[in-house]
Amino acid sequence: MRKILLFLGLLAIPSASWPQSEARPEILVLGTYHMANPGHDIHNMQADDVLSPKRQLEITQLIEVLKRFHPTKIAIEAEVGSQRVAQQYSDYLAGKYALSRNEIDQIGYRLARELGNRAIYPVDVDGDFPWQRVVNYAKANGVADKFEAINAGWGTMVKEQGDFLGSHTVLETLEFMNSDSRPARDMALYFALVRYGDPFDYAGSDLLAAWYQRNIRIYRNIVALIDSPSEKILVLYGSGHLGWLRQDIANDASVRLRKLADLTGQQ
Repeated sequence: MRKILLFLGLLAIPSASWPQSEARPEILVLGTYHMANPGHDIHNMQADDVLSPKRQLEITQLIEVLKRFHPTKIAIEAEVGSQRVAQQYSDYLAGKYALSRNEIDQIGYRLARELGNRAIYPVDVDGDFPWQRVVNYAKANGVADKFEAINAGWGTMVKEQGDFLGSHTVLETLEFMNSDSRPARDMALYFALVRYGDPFDYAGSDLLAAWYQRNIRIYRNIVALIDSPSEKILVLYGSGHLGWLRQDIANDASVRLRKLADLTGQQ
């Protein structure tokens, strides 16, 4: 009887949860910089004007490369279910919306229209980011200098990206930002925060857990877009999410991880 119940239980598991050696939906996350310089992060990269003729030609080059992936859907960093995004994209298709400097517009909307996609898909979820709690813990426990060294690590990464953009194309900059070493370095800085806490105040661990929670919820919204094994979803997100979303895809046997390097040959 126990074996029968186990067998029936296995039948109840959705087929998407099983590893598939052949046709699997593919997901490519493109980590981007914020082209409109919104200044919402702790460390913010300053980018030159993406609407300049030079950068517009480079955006065209980038879009031609992304077309090689043949995305069936494009997911963007905007609030899931956003009616504003739906209206903007509809107006853009109708010639009634002028693209802003935001990377969602410059890459997402332009690429979706050129592919003939009738919709674009917001998948973002807001979440807690208890940074000040970790700062307070570090100060209260005499390790503020060590904590600031970690914080400076993110500042260094952001400066490197800005400096790189100054002498390279948009595509080259995104290749740099999406190379395996960059998200690995970012994630290592997050894990260094785990040490900032104790059994009575898990400050660093809780920040990491909150960040992971936000990203896994975003990932849920991404995979909810999958309608068939032939689905190819391109995800446009700030590069701080890149390593976490790639990790989610890599750990999910029902989908296949793709990278920008697959399209450019730059490993």
